[in-house]
Amino acid sequence: MAPAGLSLGAAVLCLLAWAGLAAGDRVYVHPFHLLVYSKSNCDQLEKPNVETPPDPTFTPAPIQSKSSPVDEEALWEQLVQATEKLEAEDRLRASEVGLLLNFMGFHMYKILSETWGVTSGAVFSPVALFSTLASFYVGALGPTASRLQAFLGVPGEDQSCTSRLDGHKVLSSLKTIQGLLATQGGASSQARLLLSTVVGLFTAPGLRLKQPFVQGLSSFAPITLSRSLDLSTDPNLAAEKINRFMQAVTGWNMGKPLTAVSPDSTLLFNTYVHFQGKMKGFSLLPGLKEFWVDNTTSVSVPMLSGTGTFHYWSDSQNNLSVTRVPLSASTYLILVQPHHAPDLRKVEAVTFQHNFLTRMRNLSPRAIHLTMPQLTLKASYDLQDLLAQAKLPTLLGAEANLGKISDANLRVGKVLNSVLFELKADGEQAPESVPQPAGPEALEVTLNSPFLLAVLERNSAALHFLGCVSNPLSAE
Repeated sequence: MAPAGLSLGAAVLCLLAWAGLAAGDRVYVHPFHLLVYSKSNCDQLEKPNVETPPDPTFTPAPIQSKSSPVDEEALWEQLVQATEKLEAEDRLRASEVGLLLNFMGFHMYKILSETWGVTSGAVFSPVALFSTLASFYVGALGPTASRLQAFLGVPGEDQSCTSRLDGHKVLSSLKTIQGLLATQGGASSQARLLLSTVVGLFTAPGLRLKQPFVQGLSSFAPITLSRSLDLSTDPNLAAEKINRFMQAVTGWNMGKPLTAVSPDSTLLFNTYVHFQGKMKGFSLLPGLKEFWVDNTTSVSVPMLSGTGTFHYWSDSQNNLSVTRVPLSASTYLILVQPHHAPDLRKVEAVTFQHNFLTRMRNLSPRAIHLTMPQLTLKASYDLQDLLAQAKLPTLLGAEANLGKISDANLRVGKVLNSVLFELKADGEQAPESVPQPAGPEALEVTLNSPFLLAVLERNSAALHFLGCVSNPLSAE
């Protein structure tokens, strides 16, 4: 787990990057050399007297046009094939991107969690967030590109080409990060992990998009659906049409992630992520069990139970315990439980910090009998709102130069990230009459009150999901 050991240094570097975004450009030497343009690429880009032909453009089809349903099995196979061809440099580049997205993920999670209700909670994808911003960076020019690069955590030390972030390398690394998570279970594994990403680009009628930009998104989202519709006449109807379209194409029950769109917007950029994990050696307990939302309120939920050697740590100083359960050979589910349920927000503030991976070294293996809710978590958040709360409301505003996306004067509306997170047992339902064997020395860990979760892929050190489960039923 070598990349994780770099997290503290990367956090310091990223803090400098974010400070530079607010305070202006500074002379800064960053270590992410694998993610910037090489000297040879820059020589090619800066050749004098070389005319570049204009990018081909296209008009997205109307939203009522038919589209083939998403084949998640095919998407999984594509990730497997891409991961099999990885070279050492690809893996190093993925670990660099993993560090960057973790830093941004913790920062934006903190902003987002302040909007969640005390008794609800939600789930957040740092990978989806970073992918969305990296996509806009690929489509940006001039100062907009520079500001996005700094926000991504890699500010240029100067204005030279070799200090510029290569957005396509970043998007390719994000695909590697997804592939490393999805492939470790193996094709024949009953407990393999499913991870699917779909991007929806929704434009005003007549707006033309540049083909290289849209095609480039396939680096991390193999399915990019471009559709046009009237966004201005009835914003509520436009949102309803988009929700129906995505539901029909993906089959994912995400509720109604998009509400009314801004009537003056000409482009919506939506990223949809579906994760399904099966916990090896776990069974669904018969009937429903109590989950205590607070000291006086409980709900009945399906529970999973399993016994094994998991990694565990009880932190008496911060009144929390951590259990790490393997989901595959290199992917872990990390469960954080407050010793006192009312302290959830305090524990959340202490836990989801930039030294998170370093602190996980305190865990040690022991026999555990774990009981926890079966989870179906849904969340949608508008990146524009998060940017406003991060004091960067104009980053994707009306003045943004997104000339690599379209020659039109784009007005970016909502930038939605929607997540469907499912966690189930890989075994059948446990018999009613046979109790789960815990063993005489197994520690009983029961998550029947609010807790936190994270999904970590070890090779890239990337945190794919961060979440807070206050009431498993409210998230469905």
